[in-house]
Amino acid sequence: MSEKVDIVLPWVDGNDPIWQEEKAKYKVKNSDLNNKDRYRDWDNLHFIFRGIEEFLPWVNKIYFITHGHLPKWLNKNHPKLKIVKHEEYIPSKWLPIFNSHPIELNLHRIKNLSERFIYFNDDFFVLKPMKKEEFFKNSLPVDMAIMDMAHDGTIRHIDSNNIDIISKHHNRHVDPNLVKRKIVLRNFSKWFNLGYGKYNLQNLLLLYFKFFTGFKFNHFPQPYLKSTLKEVWGVEKEFLEQVSKNKFRTNEDVNQYLFRYWQLLGGKFTPTNKKDFIDRRAFKIIRTLDSAKQIAKDIESGSYKLFCINDGTAKGRFTKEDMSQNDFELSKTLINQSLEKVLPKKSSYEK
Repeated sequence: MSEKVDIVLPWVDGNDPIWQEEKAKYKVKNSDLNNKDRYRDWDNLHFIFRGIEEFLPWVNKIYFITHGHLPKWLNKNHPKLKIVKHEEYIPSKWLPIFNSHPIELNLHRIKNLSERFIYFNDDFFVLKPMKKEEFFKNSLPVDMAIMDMAHDGTIRHIDSNNIDIISKHHNRHVDPNLVKRKIVLRNFSKWFNLGYGKYNLQNLLLLYFKFFTGFKFNHFPQPYLKSTLKEVWGVEKEFLEQVSKNKFRTNEDVNQYLFRYWQLLGGKFTPTNKKDFIDRRAFKIIRTLDSAKQIAKDIESGSYKLFCINDGTAKGRFTKEDMSQNDFELSKTLINQSLEKVLPKKSSYEK
């Protein structure tokens, strides 16, 4: 019998006046981590559903997480769709939440979610057919264990916190077998693999350090075992509860990558190759109208199976000033026109 694989997809409508009114009741302490681009709607969510239906037909259910609002076009009665409001799985004492991290950290609480699931963001687009084995193989998540010095993006503090938690539980003081080199040697073929290509050298060089400094960034649909989330909660309940209280992002947070790193160090993954995991996936950040024009071309190029279009248009993240409203509207039009060309067929998730 084939193992079920679900998708979990959180979404927020930053234009919802009721949501805006509720959000305004609470003070944001870190504006750089909570810019408006964190909540902005690019009006292209339906293309995510189109890509899933056309290119991932093997998906069991889509768990669509929302504050309460829903897109007007969404077919709420679709047999594969499960609408999950925050209050249906996040403990009420932490609500309301305007921080994606508690939303991610508590996914294991979703009723009836399969042991194997793929975590999507609302800027992930599937542009070509993909087999289930590209996400789960031998009953394990498909991934690449590639060490790195550190995450160099705007969430570097948060990712450092992820590494701190990993290091806390994987060191010689906890267990002599949990030192870095023994972790790697125990699953040698998962850390040094022909499919990794040049990244084998990177792993070899970073093996010199006694502790894990970071892992190669992978901002794409991420396969997880629900049991991994439960395991981490079992050893870090107090800390994860503290993060879950944060209504907005803080530099003291951790995010879902903590669970990915935990899977890597535990050997709970099946290694894949650079071509499928890196070369056929695109992570692009929109900073200017010119970058949006290039992204539109890349979408239509046919070179990528997965495409992440990251919003970096707000002052403080990647630019000195906010993108103008005119440039934003032009960027949105260009990108959505390209998505329409690749995904023209209306899905059954649309009315």
